[in-house]
Amino acid sequence: MTNCFDLSGRRAFVTGANTGIGQAIACALAAAGAEIIAVGRSSMAQTQAVIRPMGRSCEEVLVDLGDVGAAVAAFDAAWKVHGPIDILVNNAGIIRRRDAVDFTEEDWDAVLDLNLKTAFFLSQALARNAFAAERGGKIINIASLLSFQGGIRIPSYTASKSGLAGITRLLACEWAARGINVNAIAPGYIETSNTDQLRNDETRFAEISARIPAGRWGQPKDIGGAAVFLASDAGAYVHGIVLPVDGGWLAR
Repeated sequence: MTNCFDLSGRRAFVTGANTGIGQAIACALAAAGAEIIAVGRSSMAQTQAVIRPMGRSCEEVLVDLGDVGAAVAAFDAAWKVHGPIDILVNNAGIIRRRDAVDFTEEDWDAVLDLNLKTAFFLSQALARNAFAAERGGKIINIASLLSFQGGIRIPSYTASKSGLAGITRLLACEWAARGINVNAIAPGYIETSNTDQLRNDETRFAEISARIPAGRWGQPKDIGGAAVFLASDAGAYVHGIVLPVDGGWLAR
């Protein structure tokens, strides 16, 4: 059964892999045998320092993922230079916090462009390359609890993650029969830079912590196992799900 989770010989393109959830997913995929292409605006040196001692390659691609054209060009170039890409993880994302009545168009566009638009067009790029090469593939989108709930003071983030859940289902419907699995993971409250503001607010931190059945906030590594499952043969018949990894938050 353990062979079902073996990713040896597969190549993964992971966005936002320099830190946090993206880094943890890249490392988990590498530990399962995958070669990694780590993508984003910042240095991937820390991620490479973890992955390369495993005996896996970890190539760095520096690109502004908020620029859709540049993101797609980077994916196509990686396919040509490093070989076919089997796994795409659309993890890169940003969040802007402000009351809805004060929210700006700039903050709306920045979040939607990176969190939703780029994820869609990178998925399209994988599908186009895979279809041309008569290959299958795995797409894993990083959704959120805000794919299910409204939240407060994060209108563009909620819109982007709700949209990402919908796009995950749509692409699964279109591409499942053509050998591409499209799924998403919805992390709960995870200790990353995106949640610094919440964790630094003593009242909000206490309120959130008290509601998590697991009794703790998640660590980025808690998302890695779910990513390996969805990227592997163990998840071969899984299409169009949004899998919460939330310490039981949505069950509360």
